[in-house]
Amino acid sequence: MTSPVSLRAPLRRALIGTLALGALTLCSLAQAQSGTVRLLVGFPAGGGTDAIARTLADKLKDQLGTPVIVENRAGAGGQIAAQTLKAAPADGTTLFLSHDHTISILPLVVKNPGFDPARDFVAVGGFATFVNALAVSGGTPAKSLNEYVNWVRTQGKGKGTVGVPAPASVPEFLVKVIGEKYKLDLQSAPYRGSAPMMGDMLGNQIAAGTGSIPDFIENQKAGKIRVVAVMGKTRQALLPDVPTFAELGLAGFEDLPYYGIFAPAGTPQAAIDRISAALAKVVALPDVRERLTAMGLTVAYMTPQQLTSRERAYSQTWARIIKSSGFQPQ
Repeated sequence: MTSPVSLRAPLRRALIGTLALGALTLCSLAQAQSGTVRLLVGFPAGGGTDAIARTLADKLKDQLGTPVIVENRAGAGGQIAAQTLKAAPADGTTLFLSHDHTISILPLVVKNPGFDPARDFVAVGGFATFVNALAVSGGTPAKSLNEYVNWVRTQGKGKGTVGVPAPASVPEFLVKVIGEKYKLDLQSAPYRGSAPMMGDMLGNQIAAGTGSIPDFIENQKAGKIRVVAVMGKTRQALLPDVPTFAELGLAGFEDLPYYGIFAPAGTPQAAIDRISAALAKVVALPDVRERLTAMGLTVAYMTPQQLTSRERAYSQTWARIIKSSGFQPQ
């Protein structure tokens, strides 16, 4: 016969497990009932995407009447944040603020990203488009793309390294195209987001970097780096003297990337509508538009349907570009 003493330990463990499960359940229920929203960001604090998220979160909390907390899940070009969103409860308490790289590009360049945007996510709303650019560090004498190309040819004997905020990203493909166009041996140096890349550029550890205008604009204004070319069909209002890549003979980079907010698939339509309506009001606020525009964004609200359509079209465009480049998903 088993003694009461020998039964005590297993019973205690079972009781602790039950209590722990109950605590987690109560915690989840409390979060759902309080309406506290986690706004996931796939890049480190201090970068352009993080600054955008904090600008919106500060105003969304007023529109929603609940706290909106920015949570940085940096790594793998936003892949970790996307996987976190997929695993989150579909109750409107977890959102993902992302640009094109994680949603549209990662599924094209990674064999098993751990998520399928079409199946696992639902669009809440878009709020801006932007352009990517090539910038040189302060320690690089070049003041234009042609000067940078000549500098690489003379100082680097045709070899150079260019920072990119994430591997297998649009900026990395841009580096490849520039190298091919000018017959340079340009190698990409992938970072875990724009903030560490910018740190190395400011420290002159790397001569050039590619990324979005929001990543570069503040240091461009301060004269610490120089943007020498931008994507898109037209020059940027904040950088009227900087030519587009198309002007310089590098066509194919005219389709603008986007910023949007996504929720887990299965999130109730009422929650999607509520958050999307709040986003529309926030984007219409003059101070928000001014701040985001100053970061280099073209601000315009997109409904969930519009964001979904834009994402699919963008994915199709880049699927063709990536395939023609010969890149093989890793």
